[in-house]
Amino acid sequence: MVSRLDDSLRFQQTALNLRAARQELLASNIANADTPNYKARDVDFASALRGALAGTPSELPAVKTSPMHLEGNSGASLMGAPVMYRKPVQPSADGNTVDMDVERAQFADNALRYEASVMFVNSRLKGILTAIQG
Repeated sequence: MVSRLDDSLRFQQTALNLRAARQELLASNIANADTPNYKARDVDFASALRGALAGTPSELPAVKTSPMHLEGNSGASLMGAPVMYRKPVQPSADGNTVDMDVERAQFADNALRYEASVMFVNSRLKGILTAIQG
């Protein structure tokens, strides 16, 4: 019973985790809007979700040639999807590619979609609770 409930909500759980991770990435872009040579990054949500649902590993294994090497995270992937650099609409003199209008719009869109997913999960759980009680 619990595994069937878990399976029915797995898609929404994965989508919410990915939306939260993307929100952090977009917030990082906004926070570094004044950092010289900072390159704005984003992820293709649809391909990231497909990869996460297909069970694609979230990170490529690093080859260590010495036991003294540290495990590292280059930030090159987000739940299995490659993090890509955003192409600037208008280049800046200091090499920063953050366009605040684009970042704010993407941030708001992602937040709205996150909230919609939360409301969907809430509705689904209320429906399951009603079925159990009634």
